[in-house]
Amino acid sequence: MNIRDDFILKNIHKGYLVGGYIRDLLMNDKNISPKDRDIAIKGAESFAKQLSEELDATFIILDSENKIFRLVLKDKENFLDISELRGDSIEQDLEERDFTINAIAYDLSNDKIIDCTGGIRDIESRTLRHIKEQNYIDDPLRILRAYRFMSTTGFDIDNNLSEILKKNSELLKLPAKERIHDEIMKLFGGKYTSEALLKMYEDDILEIIFPCVCEIKKIPPNTHHHLDLIHHVIETVRQIEIQYCNECDEVKEHMDTTDFGGYPRMNHLKLAGFLHDIGKPSTWTLEKDGKTIWSIKDNSPIPDDKGCRHRFIKHDIEGSKIVVPLLKKLKFSNKQIEYISLMIKNHIYPSGVISSPVLDEKVMMRYIRKMENNVIDNILLAKADRLSAQGVDVSKEMTENNINGLTKLLQFYIKIKPTLKPLPKLIDGKEIMKILNIEQSPKLGVMIKALHEAQINGDVLTKEEAIDFLKSVL
Repeated sequence: MNIRDDFILKNIHKGYLVGGYIRDLLMNDKNISPKDRDIAIKGAESFAKQLSEELDATFIILDSENKIFRLVLKDKENFLDISELRGDSIEQDLEERDFTINAIAYDLSNDKIIDCTGGIRDIESRTLRHIKEQNYIDDPLRILRAYRFMSTTGFDIDNNLSEILKKNSELLKLPAKERIHDEIMKLFGGKYTSEALLKMYEDDILEIIFPCVCEIKKIPPNTHHHLDLIHHVIETVRQIEIQYCNECDEVKEHMDTTDFGGYPRMNHLKLAGFLHDIGKPSTWTLEKDGKTIWSIKDNSPIPDDKGCRHRFIKHDIEGSKIVVPLLKKLKFSNKQIEYISLMIKNHIYPSGVISSPVLDEKVMMRYIRKMENNVIDNILLAKADRLSAQGVDVSKEMTENNINGLTKLLQFYIKIKPTLKPLPKLIDGKEIMKILNIEQSPKLGVMIKALHEAQINGDVLTKEEAIDFLKSVL
C-alpha cells in the first residue's frame, strides 16, 4: 500500500479512506486514477470545511441531505469527496455498500486496513459478491452496476449475487434515466463489455435496459450468420474490442479521444456495435427462388425456412431511425445520438466501397470525405461485423478479402489524414438563390446537398464549376 505517498492523503490523519481508490490499489491496477479519493468520517461538513482551508481547495456541497462534500484543488484536476459516516461505525458504513470489493476501508488515524465483508478475498478470487440484498432494493441502480463492474474488472458475478440481480431486475425501471445512461456508458467502456452483455442476457437483464432485445432475440441463425442475432451483436462488440487491441497507435489514440458525451469514442462505438442491427427485426423477410414468401409485417407465424434466404433490406437505414427515440429515452445527448445513428446507418458502407470494380484513390477519397472524422470508427465496426458473421454461405476467402480490403482503406486514410483539409465553401445559400432565381424553400436545401455531394465526388472543384453544376441540375 502506498497511500501515504499520495500528496493529499499523506497529511490527513482522520477518517477512513474508502471506495475505488482502495480497491484499485489492492488490485495493483496500473490505470488507477489518484485524482479520485473518498473519505468517510463523522462530522463530514466541518471536517471538509477545515480541510478545504488547509489545502486551499474549493468547497462544494454535492448532496446536502446525505452530507457529501467535494474539495477541488487549485489544479482543477485533483479532488477529494468527503461523506458523513453511515451508522455508528465504519463497519456499519461498509455494510451498506454495493459489493464486498468496494467495502474495504483504510483507517487514516491508525494506518490499517478494515475489511469486514471479505473484500480482499474476493479481489484475490476475482469475484463480485453482494453484502446485503436490501442494498440493491434501496438503490436498484446497483443491479446494473454489477454488470458494469464485471465489464471493467473482468470479475465473475457470484451465483448468489446473480440470483439477487435477477430477482430484483424489475426495480431497474425506477432509477433516473440519467443515472442509467452513465452506467451504460461506463459498462461499454470496460475491457470485458461483451462478457458482461452475455451475462446480462443470460440473467434477463438486457431487455430491461434495451427493450429492442425482445425482438432481436427472435431472429435465428441463417446461411450468412452462424449466430442468432442477439449473439451476433454481442460478438460484434467483442470483435471491436479485439480490433482495437490489434490496431496501430493512431487508431487507438483516435478511439480513446473524448469528443462528445463525456466518454471516449470507443465506448460509443461498442454501443453502436451492439445496436447496429436494431433495424433487422422490422425488415425481416424470407425469400425462396427469388420470391418473398414471408415478411414480419404479415403478422403470421414464421414458416419452415429450409432453403430460404433471410433478408433484411435497408435494415441499416431503418436502424438509424429506430435508435433515436431509444437513446433519447435514455437521456443521450444529440451528439451521442447523431454519432451512433451515423454508425448504424453506414455499417455496411465500407464493405461496399472496397467492393467497387476499381478501388482507386477517387473512390476511397469520396468515402473519407463523406465519413469525415468517423472513418476509423466506421471501418472498425465494419470489420467487427464481418468477423461476427461466419455462416455457411460465407467462405474463408470472402472474409479474408473483406478484411484485407477494409485494412487497405484504413491504411490509406491514416496515410493521407495529415494532408486532409475541409471542403471549401464555394458558394453560399444567398448566392445560390440569386444565381438560380429561387426563393428560400426545401428546393434550396436539395441544391445545397447536391452541390456538397458533387464536391465529395470530386466533380466540382471551383466556384465556376459549382455555378455550372447548379444550373445543370435546376
